Amino acid sequence: MAEKMKIRGEIQMAAYKNCQSCGMPLSKDEHGGGTEADGSKSTKYCSHCYQNGSFTMPGLTVEEMKERVKGKIKEFGFPGFLAGLFTRNIHKLERWNK
Repeated sequence: MAEKMKIRGEIQMAAYKNCQSCGMPLSKDEHGGGTEADGSKSTKYCSHCYQNGSFTMPGLTVEEMKERVKGKIKEFGFPGFLAGLFTRNIHKLERWNK
């Protein structure tokens, strides 16, 4: 479930720009984000990482995620050094900080 923030006395859901599992910009998710168990859109995770309230690959380690993301970035034609640059902070995302 997304974090709640209190702004001017109102409880609002936190808005994330990037998936908190793989780092992909949520604006680039072709499905508009993952889904919670109740069918609502996740504000924290992309559709590749999270569906129906669960991670799609629950046993994945942070290092395995970095390698998967590097591979995808290279598939899109980016050079290896950029793939490394884009994945260097995956370990700081919420999924991995528990």
